[in-house]
Amino acid sequence: MGANHVVAVDLGGTKLAVALVDRKGRVLRRQSTSVDASSSLAPVNQIVELTRELVGWKGTNRKASAVGVAVPGLVRRDGTVWAPNLRGWGKMALAQRLKKALRVPVIVESDRNAAVIGETWRGAARGRSHAIVLMLGTGIGAGIFSAGRLVRGAHELSGCAGWLVVTDGHGKEARRVGQLESLAAGPAIARAAKKQLSRRIGASRKAIPAKPINAYEVAEAARRGDRVSSRVYLEAGRLLGYGVANLVSLFDPEIVVIGAGLAQASDLFLNALRKSMKERAQPISGKQVRVVASELAGDANLLGVARLAGLTYSDWEPKRKGYSF
Repeated sequence: MGANHVVAVDLGGTKLAVALVDRKGRVLRRQSTSVDASSSLAPVNQIVELTRELVGWKGTNRKASAVGVAVPGLVRRDGTVWAPNLRGWGKMALAQRLKKALRVPVIVESDRNAAVIGETWRGAARGRSHAIVLMLGTGIGAGIFSAGRLVRGAHELSGCAGWLVVTDGHGKEARRVGQLESLAAGPAIARAAKKQLSRRIGASRKAIPAKPINAYEVAEAARRGDRVSSRVYLEAGRLLGYGVANLVSLFDPEIVVIGAGLAQASDLFLNALRKSMKERAQPISGKQVRVVASELAGDANLLGVARLAGLTYSDWEPKRKGYSF
């Protein structure tokens, strides 16, 4: 196999993206599809099929030396994956199955760790050795890079930022997914807007379609001038700022990058987030850290696992001294 390209896979709870990436971080070709949730092995089979299609693409030197996969959950040290949003993925031996089917080296990493590697390689945190990527979507997670090393934790669970405590309340949803996630992730924004709709507040009943209500629809309504939708995002930004303040105070990063799906709505909440972060963070760190939206348009995970696979299993440039993934 050639060493110039790797296959990068971003497996989510509902969407699967597969790309052929070169050593400069260029996505040469990609395919995406909805995740087949009919069985536990269905997503594995999808990865195999799409990877074979990409590697079989007729082009000059378009071969892959390895496969890197980002997954929405925990990657244990024995290589098995726990992904709560994927059916039957309590202990999926993903790397082992893919290696057997594809006959190339395979590396598997959590999506939050993949995101911070992608951002420090080709994104807003490029070249930084102290960076955090806060992933905001259906859930909330953080990839943490400190002194050029991933912060993993004793059980590979560092970065579960959705569990940060930012208020005194602690309802049923907070006990299920964590307090910050229950208040400021995509579903929480949709719930807040729906609650306002049920009260017939403001112009929102006309601004936001009754069905379906999701964070995207709320963002569109806010951009059309709906005040209630704007307030929902500003409140989410305020609470996210408290969460970021905790991360800044603990890890003293150079930069915090807002990534994943809600980064596309950052114009609606980023200033509120920055303001509340500065109010609560350690003063010196809070004044110096940059908080920005991702520049990678959803490709951070793909580039992160491409980087890992390229450095581990090919002749891509060696890691910088002191850097450890």
